[in-house]
Amino acid sequence: MDAEPDIRCTKCGRRLRNESPDGLGPKCRRKVRRAGRSEELTQYKTHLVDKAVELLEQGGMVPLRDTRKNQVYLAVSSDGTTTYKTARAACTCPAGLRATYMCAHRIAAHVLALAS
Repeated sequence: MDAEPDIRCTKCGRRLRNESPDGLGPKCRRKVRRAGRSEELTQYKTHLVDKAVELLEQGGMVPLRDTRKNQVYLAVSSDGTTTYKTARAACTCPAGLRATYMCAHRIAAHVLALAS
């Protein structure tokens, strides 16, 4: 008899009964959606916050490692061909390297930090 694959939430590690496109369980997804509407995000440009929320809904932020200060993620680019290392403090995407404005990847990392 074939064993079911062990599917876990990428945020909390709980076992999931069904696969989800974003890799989150229902409770973590609820927390992330609530954090995406947080008042703290009003400091960023609204179109970048919308891109960050869309990135999270599509499962474009994959946890890479957790340090004591920052959670590091692999963020998928908007065209889906490239990944960038992203944390709340920095991002390796072209916009993040210029650091004129906060990029959508860093905003998505901030949303995930708020959901914790």
